[in-house]
Amino acid sequence: METLIKMDVFFFITAIESVILTVLIAIVLYYFIKAGRSLSRITDMLEDGVKDSAEFVSELKDRLENNFLFRLFFPLRRKKFKDKR
Repeated sequence: METLIKMDVFFFITAIESVILTVLIAIVLYYFIKAGRSLSRITDMLEDGVKDSAEFVSELKDRLENNFLFRLFFPLRRKKFKDKR
């Protein structure tokens, strides 16, 4: 009889422990998913910013290449071809 009482106590404690463990795992997964979504939004914003920056730099380069003062200080270089003998 005493062994049946010990088994009941053991299974009761094990059941409570498994419920608590399941709840804790669910909470941790919730925060991981939330952090992943935030990280995804941040990377999307960074990608948009990089694209805008690339367009801005390209426009700036075109404007500088056509600028008289810029060409005065930094003339275009001509490629020199060497004879390969």
